[in-house]
Amino acid sequence: MTDVTPNIPEVVEEVRQLFERYEQALIDKNVEVLDATFWNSPYAIRLANHEHGYGFDRIHAHRVARVPGPGTKEKRLRLDIVTVGRDIATVALVYKVRGKEMTGRQTQTWVRFPDAGWKVIAAHVSMIGETPVL
Repeated sequence: MTDVTPNIPEVVEEVRQLFERYEQALIDKNVEVLDATFWNSPYAIRLANHEHGYGFDRIHAHRVARVPGPGTKEKRLRLDIVTVGRDIATVALVYKVRGKEMTGRQTQTWVRFPDAGWKVIAAHVSMIGETPVL
């Protein structure tokens, strides 16, 4: 990697669009889009409140089992996208948890693969009772 320029505007926008597509797929339970978002590898990781997905197959199994719907996100409090060069990005979302006095946190690490395009290689979702300082 030679280019480590942070937040090239067109790269940030590209990742933002992919993130929004993923978020809509969660609501719609569009497993095809959800699967296409993640790296199809035994090394992909998704850690969530009640599920530890180590490897694409476990992540996929969780996707198939979950019910569709708006999920836990009631209101976005902060969304940050940071890119490094043209091939690495992180997305961090902080949100109000639906129906609870809790704050949700979601992070994703994205990598652009030469043969497959942008994929999430690691993701994390958690909730806390404290109100964060944003």
